[in-house]
Amino acid sequence: MSFHDVRFPGAISFGSSGGVERRTEVVTLANGFEERNSPWSQSRRRYDAGLGIQDMNDLDEVLAFFEARRGRLFGFRWKDWLDHRSGLPGAPVDPTDQVIGTGDGSVSSFQLTKTYESGGFSAVREITKPIEASVRVAVGGVEQTPGSGFILNGGLVELSSAPAFGVQVTAGFEFDVPVRFDTDVIEVNLAAFEAGEIPSVPIIEVRL
Repeated sequence: MSFHDVRFPGAISFGSSGGVERRTEVVTLANGFEERNSPWSQSRRRYDAGLGIQDMNDLDEVLAFFEARRGRLFGFRWKDWLDHRSGLPGAPVDPTDQVIGTGDGSVSSFQLTKTYESGGFSAVREITKPIEASVRVAVGGVEQTPGSGFILNGGLVELSSAPAFGVQVTAGFEFDVPVRFDTDVIEVNLAAFEAGEIPSVPIIEVRL
């Protein structure tokens, strides 16, 4: 997939709107009961960066970023200010934030994930664009040293040796969302913009 490993301007994304999208197919039967099914194993996020554009300098920066990405052609990183850490929003990253696997004596590679839990149920999200410098990993509660204890390959943690059977592998990290523009056209009326009208700049998460 065509992807530029650069982040959309953070000051503008901070003022954006957006959130999580799920796709659920609902069929109402003749007796009034429903059958529900989801074709998506993972949620998807949508944003509108237009709300983060405050002045002409912001607008110029967004247009330059849009042109460099060739509109919808190339993906890029996006900081979701609501959800960009392995733990609580205000808490520092800890190497035990998320359980990413359990040792079996042979497997040494583990995908970074974030688990969302509520009411005894959970959803697991794969993290493909971590902030590399933020990633901390522990095996059996013992933090590993980057480079010698583990290396990071995208969202994959590769340990220097396979953990013993039953030993938990955990990780803490910050991360970005892989996205692309969801339009090939950005329309701006300068008179309306100066009067307070905000251009729409739709952005959507992509699978990697």
